[in-house]
Amino acid sequence: MKISKAVYVASSVSAASKPSPAKTEFAFIGRSNVGKSSLINCLTGNSSLAHTSSKPGKTQCINHFLINDSWYLVDLPGYGYAKMSKQRREGLATMINDYIDNSLELALLFVLLDSRHDLLKIDLDFLISLGEKGVPFAIVLTKCDKLGPNALAARVESMKSAIGEYWEPLPLIFTTSAERGTGKDDVLDYIGQVLKDLETNNQQIQ
Repeated sequence: MKISKAVYVASSVSAASKPSPAKTEFAFIGRSNVGKSSLINCLTGNSSLAHTSSKPGKTQCINHFLINDSWYLVDLPGYGYAKMSKQRREGLATMINDYIDNSLELALLFVLLDSRHDLLKIDLDFLISLGEKGVPFAIVLTKCDKLGPNALAARVESMKSAIGEYWEPLPLIFTTSAERGTGKDDVLDYIGQVLKDLETNNQQIQ
């Protein structure tokens, strides 16, 4: 799938205040400074669509971008940023959980993990919570250009081993680099397939 048009629509703080009309949503989330904004800009081919920053915790709202006039790419706040007040962290956690729990249009959540690090407890806990809620998700390893081929392959296997203790079959794992565009087509093609499957299912129901 190719993205020919990507437009910022609105920011919200809850599922109830999302923009209308309702459309299928693909959301992106990860720990602060995981490279989420850079990946979104890479996927959309717009280097200034999502605001990037060297300072973690930049995204403070739920940002909706209308893609190809047909679906929303949703940029969620990062989690686990320790240098934020406890009250603010709890507020963002409430916002994130409200969206994940109550957005009926959420088709898939992409969970971004930094390929340079092993799976952290905070990430595993978040993934487990998604599993308990039955939220469909895929994993996106970011900044893969920072690792050599052998180190990256070892990291992927390490992730699979850690996650495999909780999931069978394993969720999809994409390897990406926003800087080089690696994995861009894989992620977009998967989104295209999910959209196609949803359309087929809707036609069968009708």
